[in-house]
Amino acid sequence: MIPNQWYIILESREIRKNQVRGFIRFGEKLVAWRDGNGKLSVFADKCPHRGIQLSLGKIKDQHLQCPFHGFEYDETGKCCLIPANGKASPVPGHIRAKAYPVAEAHGFVYVWYGDAHQAPDPSIKPLPWFDNLDSKMVCSTFTAPWKAHYSRVIENQLDVVHVPFIHRTTIGRGIGPVVNGPFTVTTENSISFWPLNEHDHGQVPLKPGQITETPSKGTFISFIFPNLWQNHIMDSMRIVVAFVPVDDENTLMYLRTYQKMVTTPVLRNIYFFFSGIFNRIVLRQDQRVVETHQPIATQLKMDENLITGDHPVILYRKRRQELIDNAGM
Repeated sequence: MIPNQWYIILESREIRKNQVRGFIRFGEKLVAWRDGNGKLSVFADKCPHRGIQLSLGKIKDQHLQCPFHGFEYDETGKCCLIPANGKASPVPGHIRAKAYPVAEAHGFVYVWYGDAHQAPDPSIKPLPWFDNLDSKMVCSTFTAPWKAHYSRVIENQLDVVHVPFIHRTTIGRGIGPVVNGPFTVTTENSISFWPLNEHDHGQVPLKPGQITETPSKGTFISFIFPNLWQNHIMDSMRIVVAFVPVDDENTLMYLRTYQKMVTTPVLRNIYFFFSGIFNRIVLRQDQRVVETHQPIATQLKMDENLITGDHPVILYRKRRQELIDNAGM
């Protein structure tokens, strides 16, 4: 995990008002809950009194109530009531549930993983997202659980070498195996690249540094650290994926199709139904091989022999390691 980052962990619609839900993220048991006003909180799923799972509790008076002894916690994790001591008794300040900084945007729930005191204000420093999504686009989401570390799942979506082979019957049909570049553009927290594969005619492929201008090709890939990816298929259609770390061996993908070609409610539902079937087929082609990765998690240096076409993967590994080192945790 890269510490001190905003990670997408859920869709907002998955937690309704007055609902409590337990789940696993980052290898930890968490609980998300919304009070009657819609305020969302995310805690460690453990009551600080006796260690009971708070996800078995309920919302009471805008607080999360532990199911075992009725302790009540506000959205900051502060214990507001110990029923056995009576309402008139003060609550010791050290009794607190572990609360994660949380924010909501673009229909997603973001959690700050790391030092809570370093969490930036989302109103000042925007949450990770793509600024090139047209507000006229409509979208549909489905989830896909993979038995693989989230770093390996991300790398799969940065890999242009595999497309003609794994996806030869779908998105790789007609694509050549020779990899030019890819041409890449990087910022402090993002990587974008243009796949430039072609058929083998005996030519020597261009290296990344030999492509000096942004290709005119409209299809390109963008990744924003720590776990957000976009396939810019065309101006009217995009695929966005959030790679949610469940634990060291499991990842949950939230895949959204954005488009503005078919917006009439009934027709767009038909469109999303069939595009969803196709996207699931593509993902399953990847899944059967990605789940075999050894070692399970990626590292900057390990027993692999990378090639020039792996340039986006190499950039990801280098920047990931830099972010881990700079976090100082």
